[in-house]
Amino acid sequence: MLTNYSRIVVAYDHSDLSKKALKMAMNMAKEDQQIQLFVVMVMQPEKPIPYASGYGVVAILESQLEKANAVRNEIEQELKSLPNKTKALLLQGNPGLMIVDYVKQNDADLVVMGSRGLSGLKELFLGSVSHYVVQKAHCPVLIVK
Repeated sequence: MLTNYSRIVVAYDHSDLSKKALKMAMNMAKEDQQIQLFVVMVMQPEKPIPYASGYGVVAILESQLEKANAVRNEIEQELKSLPNKTKALLLQGNPGLMIVDYVKQNDADLVVMGSRGLSGLKELFLGSVSHYVVQKAHCPVLIVK
């Protein structure tokens, strides 16, 4: 049984590695029904397109929100297979900052996340979000490769 961790946060961005991280965290939660599992998705609104009208920007944001909510609903369905307390959340803002803030505010004792996400830039070792979370989180961070 895992008695060291009672609140696990999974940083999820729908990338292959975040899917793998979610599976790993769900397997951990299956070991002990007292473990609470929180899946956090952070939507970082795209930068406004130059010369776009206000309506165009709103349409882009609405489209992003619709897609993100569809993914969150998929996760919620997957989490229903667990007897544990679970929650899937959609936050908006800077992903690294929002994840670290959520972990701190909810007194999580483990973060599980992929080493790289959906960013178009490939970094040598860790993605910028995972690197930030590793450096700033007050609890252990399990990086999934």
